[in-house]
Parts: sequence; C-alpha cells; structure tokens
Amino acid sequence: MRGIELKPHLSEFIDNMELSKQDRDSFLKLSKEKKVFLEGNIAKVIKASDGDVEFDEYLKLCIKKDNDSRRKRLEVTKQVQSQNKTLESVNSENMKLMEDLKSSLEESVRLKNEAENAKNDALQDLDVLQKKTQTELIGTIVKIALWVIIGVGLITSGLYMTVLIMGGDSKIIESTWSNLFGILLTNSFSIIGTIMGVKYATENKN
Repeated sequence: MRGIELKPHLSEFIDNMELSKQDRDSFLKLSKEKKVFLEGNIAKVIKASDGDVEFDEYLKLCIKKDNDSRRKRLEVTKQVQSQNKTLESVNSENMKLMEDLKSSLEESVRLKNEAENAKNDALQDLDVLQKKTQTELIGTIVKIALWVIIGVGLITSGLYMTVLIMGGDSKIIESTWSNLFGILLTNSFSIIGTIMGVKYATENKN
C-alpha cells in the first residue's frame, strides 16, 4: 500500500485528513475482497472527500465495527475478570475446606489416641484388679484348707489320745486317724495344685 497524503486544516494539529484516490480505492477494495477494515482512532480522523458517499459510508462502517469490537473485547475482559473473581472465591473456599478437613482429621487422630490410651489404662487396671482378686481368693482358699486340715487333725488326734488314756481298743482309731490324715493331705495338695494350675493358665492366657 502506498503512503497516505495528509492535508492539514485550521491548525498544526491535524483533526481530519483526506486520502489520495489510490489509497481510498485500496481501502475499499481490501474491505470488499478481504473483509478487512480500519480499526482504532485512525478511522475517526480520516475524512471522505466532498460528495464521496461510498467512502464516507465505509468510514462510518469502520468506526461502527471498531466500536463493536471494542465493546466485545470489553465484555470479554469483564467476563474474564468475573470468572477470575469466581475462581479466586472458589479457591479460597476450597482452601478453607481443606484447612477445616485437616483440623478435623488431626482432632480425630487425637481423640483416637486418647481413646486407645484410655482403653489401655482400663485394661491394665482391670488386669491388676483381676490378679489382685485371684491372689486374695487363692490365699483365702489356702487358709481355709489349712484350718480345716488343722481342725480335723486336732479333733482326730484328741480322740486318739483319749482312747489311749482310757485304755480302750486303739486299733480302729489308729487306722481311722491314719486314713483321715492321708485323705486330708491328699485333698489339700489337690486343691492347692488345682488353684496354682488355674492361676498359671490365666496368666498365660493374658
């Protein structure tokens, strides 16, 4: 495209300018064949020659298309800005949700650990209580068994001594005393062995 010929009017600051016929025809041809129009403020300062209706309409169409293009770009810019604000808001909400989720997870882990510690403490206390109860029970049973053995032994011995002192037949008492002591000792050891076996089995199970 050839250079544009400028014609100054009224002052050294050019408010309007006219194109040469060749440039004017080139712009019109470009718009008809390529659908390319002038854009920007240049279309506002170019002036059509007097009586050149076609070029004047061309310039008006260029200004209209430029305004439409500016308006569309502005709408797109506003839409992009609005979308960016929406994305920032959504991102902020997501970050807040992630922080809340992290806090909830940490709180859940803490409560879980506290529950496990409380459970372990309760199991330990229960184990200590069971062992203490078992020990006390075993001690009580052993004491009762010993008192029974001692009591029966004293009674039988007393009867045996009485028979001897009175000069009676001591063979039956002697035999009964011997058998009774054997039975008492056997049962006592059996009871103690059973108790110790139960205690051992319970400790191994725990």
